[in-house]
This record gives sequence, structure tokens and C-alpha cells, in this order.
Amino acid sequence: MLQALSTSQLLIAAVVIAGAYIVRGLAGFGSGLIAIPLLALMLPLSVAVPLVVLLDYLASSSHGIRHRELIHWRDLLPLLPFSLAGVVLALFLFKQIDAVLLGKALGAFIILFALYTLSSLAPRQQGGRLWAIPAGSLGGLIGTLFGTGGPFYVIYLKLRGLEKSDFRATFAMIFLLDGAGRLIGYLVSGFYDLDVMLLIAASVPIMMIGMYLGGHVHAEISQQTFQRTISLLLIGSGLALLLK
Repeated sequence: MLQALSTSQLLIAAVVIAGAYIVRGLAGFGSGLIAIPLLALMLPLSVAVPLVVLLDYLASSSHGIRHRELIHWRDLLPLLPFSLAGVVLALFLFKQIDAVLLGKALGAFIILFALYTLSSLAPRQQGGRLWAIPAGSLGGLIGTLFGTGGPFYVIYLKLRGLEKSDFRATFAMIFLLDGAGRLIGYLVSGFYDLDVMLLIAASVPIMMIGMYLGGHVHAEISQQTFQRTISLLLIGSGLALLLK
């Protein structure tokens, strides 16, 4: 697989990963939404998703552990059984559904999520912990299939009304626990072969640089402009996947 990638494709992949983790460093999430649809234009989803999920896991580790006193365990724990059920179902579907169809489904999902963010329909009131059922199930399912389950967890935590610092710490711990299930599933299913591990080894330093820049460089654009720019990028990558 690596031999099939040109030098220009490898450079583009490096830029995509760096950009995705700059976004994650700034916002605390969103790396999978940026990286996976763009990497899927060059790599099979069965490679791009396990690659980014492992990078996300490493990125979440330091933040979730360092700020563990801010984690809202009472809001997090109800997610876990439903997330695990979603992971198991996704691993089954990964083996059964055609790769081209999966790519087009990812493109459609990315476009719908981008339109949702542009519409400013984010939850403005609190909701009960029963929202953990759909959020956990869809987060585990979509996260394992496409590496982009974060939006469902974001919506749930916003419904729970978490403060900004608590939100980031709890979200990071969700990724640690949910991601562990996904990583074990990918490993058992044989997705981490030598080629993927070489890609991961090359991507880790790029991810770390992106996280550092995102966490320490202050963007000169407003938060609203930043979010709209990301949404438009997502629409473009989603359309590219649909037309691939």
C-alpha cells in the first residue's frame, strides 16, 4: 500500500494530519472530521480510520489524564455500554459493507454534520442523561466506521451543560474509554498491519506538532469565522468523497 502512494500524496497526507491536529489543539475535537474524509481520497477507509483513531487516542491521553479532576463521571459512565454496542455493530458492518459505499456514506454524513454546524442549531438547553443512549450508540457506531463519532458526544455534553474546561477533560476521557474499545476491535480484526503501523509511526510527530501549534498559537480570526471555515472545508471534502 505504501509503495502505491506517490511522494506528493504522502506530503498532502502530512499536511492534512498537521491541519487536523491544529484544529484539535484549538477546539479540543474535530481532528477525525478533518483528517478522515481527506485521507480517504488517497487511502482506504479501513486504513484511514484506524490510523486517525489511534492518533486521536494518543492526543486525548495527555489531556484526559492531566485534567482528570475535572471529569464528570456521572455524565460519562452512562455512555459506555451503548458506545460499546455501537462499536461491536460497526466492526461487523466494516467486514460486510462495500468500501466504496462506506466512503459515500461518510461523505454524506460529513456534509450533513457541516450543514448542522452552519445552521447554528446547537442545543441551547440542558437535557437528561437518557440522551446517553442515542449519543453513546451513534458515537460508538459512527466513530468505529468513520472515526468521527465525536459530534454525538459533543452534543450530549452540551446538553449536560458542562463548563468549558470540564467539557474538554470529560470529552478527552470519553475518547480514552471509547477509543480503547475501538482500538482493541481494530487490532483483533487485523486492521493494524505493518503498513498501517509505519504510517502511524510517521504521523505521530506530525500530530504532536499540530497539537502544540493549535494549543499555543492564537488565531487572528473570530471563533464564528473559524467554525464556518471548518464547516465549508467539511462540505468540500464530503462532496469529494461522494464524487470519488
